[in-house]
Amino acid sequence: MPSRNEQPPRPRIRSTTVLCVRRGDGVAMAGDGQVTMGDVVAKADAVKVRKLDGVGADGRGVLVGFAGAAADAFALLERFEEKLKQSPGNVKKAAVELAKLWRTDRMLRRLESLLAVADASATLLVSGTGDVIEPSEVVPGGQALAIGSGGNYATAAARALLRHTEMDAEAVCRDAMGIAGELCVYSNTNLTVQTL
Repeated sequence: MPSRNEQPPRPRIRSTTVLCVRRGDGVAMAGDGQVTMGDVVAKADAVKVRKLDGVGADGRGVLVGFAGAAADAFALLERFEEKLKQSPGNVKKAAVELAKLWRTDRMLRRLESLLAVADASATLLVSGTGDVIEPSEVVPGGQALAIGSGGNYATAAARALLRHTEMDAEAVCRDAMGIAGELCVYSNTNLTVQTL
């Protein structure tokens, strides 16, 4: 039993699979809808992927997906939008500036979330430890990046589909997320999909 000054342990929140797939000129990002608290599904239709219109390398927009605490992710999403406005059309610079701020700002350092961002030119993972990672190409013109509890399942499925099919980015994203939802108990197949 915690002492009077000690906070009781919070239930561990496990949620989310977000996958971004790039093939040729197509980019798709999908997020599952499940939010799990402990051993209970708290929500089955959460929206974890957003499209920011009118920004990005060619003005087609920027896709953003998040894994982790929702309030933390929304705070980071606001900061990312600010960085995009300061560096119009340069998602890489905006992501690096966000990662620097996230790592050095006293309040932001406590935020527990990961972001996946993509525009017409780049796909990136942004973390609070200062990481800005662009995935390797699986096939010429094909990339897959995933975050969250089912991220490894989704990445493996997407890589196999990119290597062995001619499916477009959205179809690969949907099928790979379906596979992840079947395997990961913290994910489901209730998808939100955004494309560029």
